[in-house]
Amino acid sequence: MKAVIKTAKGDMTVEFFEKDAPGTVENFVKLAKEGFYNGVTFHRVIPDFVVQAGCPFSKDEATAFRAGSGGPGYNIKCELDGDNQYHDRGVLSMAHAGRDTGGSQFFICHSRTNTAHLDRNHTVFGKVVENVDLVDSIAQGDKINSIEVIE
Repeated sequence: MKAVIKTAKGDMTVEFFEKDAPGTVENFVKLAKEGFYNGVTFHRVIPDFVVQAGCPFSKDEATAFRAGSGGPGYNIKCELDGDNQYHDRGVLSMAHAGRDTGGSQFFICHSRTNTAHLDRNHTVFGKVVENVDLVDSIAQGDKINSIEVIE
C-alpha cells in the first residue's frame, strides 16, 4: 500500500511498512481517508533532522499557537520490533510525547545524520519512495493539501 502526500511544493509518494507497523499504518490510512490531514501544516521543521505534521491545531490561525500538542483524540501503541525500525532519509515515523502516546502527528527524516537515537523509540511506518528531495524544501507553515491512499 502507498500514499501520496500532496503539498504546494509537490507530491511525495510513500510506501508503507505494513508488516513492521500494521497498527500504525492502519491508523494513518484511516485518518488520511477521513481527510484528517487535509490542511495541516508542517508545524516543526528542524534542518538536517525532521519535518513534522499531523496536528489538527495547525489548521487554523486561531489555534496555531497550540500546534504540536493536538491529535485525533486517542492514542496508539508504539510498534518497535519490526525489521524497518531505522530512521533514515525519507522515513515516516510517529511523533509522541512518550511511549504509546502517538495518534496523528508524524515526521519525515531529512537524513540518518541526527536520527539514530529515534530508532526503536518512535514507530517507523513508511518511507518516501518518490520525490524525497521535497522534504528538504519544506518550511515551517507549509501545508499538506491532502493525502491520497493507493491500495
